[in-house]
Amino acid sequence: MSEVIISVEHVFKSVTDATGTLEILQDIDFALQSRETAAIVGASGSGKSTLLSIIAGLDTPSQGTVRLAGQDLFAMSEDDRAALRAEKLGFVFQSFQLLGNLTALENVMLPLELAGRRQARKLATEMLARVGLAERLGHYPKVLSGGEQQRVALARAFVVQPAVLLADEPTGSLDFATGEKVMSLMFELNRELGTTLLLVTHDRVMAERCMRSITIEAGRVVTQPT
Repeated sequence: MSEVIISVEHVFKSVTDATGTLEILQDIDFALQSRETAAIVGASGSGKSTLLSIIAGLDTPSQGTVRLAGQDLFAMSEDDRAALRAEKLGFVFQSFQLLGNLTALENVMLPLELAGRRQARKLATEMLARVGLAERLGHYPKVLSGGEQQRVALARAFVVQPAVLLADEPTGSLDFATGEKVMSLMFELNRELGTTLLLVTHDRVMAERCMRSITIEAGRVVTQPT
């Protein structure tokens, strides 16, 4: 039986300023099994990206608990949380988040080097070849197309073989055809490496490729088919 890899338990998030209190997330509660694929869907401003940031331990909830691989993220120190994130999580963002002063190869090597992994260059080279960029190892992000940059980002995320991949609108800044190719590649890598995939999207086609969808409206889960 699969283990629970992510558990979101009655999470609330609110922010207060001079105009009052804004409720961003209200009583979000769900769990994901190891190797499961799930999409968080909803309109802009519904709280999707905030929820993903909380699951990653990058933002803190006002109330509630998030467990990653059984560990309570917000009972940990920031340093311990960062260490767990480095060990367990991979990230893919809409804006790629590549380092412009590093080549494609160096961008993919970076998480391996930070983790003290051996053969970082070999592993990064193999992963870039897997995403179809064997001829672009020495290129900097500014000379790569949007689709190529996102494939570098996928290689960087998957090269550490994370237990969980979090993706925030991973094809949002790409044209339809390029987005389709990147989406297919992401799901292929996910299956090959046995990762749990949780993605935020407003794209219903992408959401339908996942095992389940979690729909959020105005900060609340409104549907959660299994």
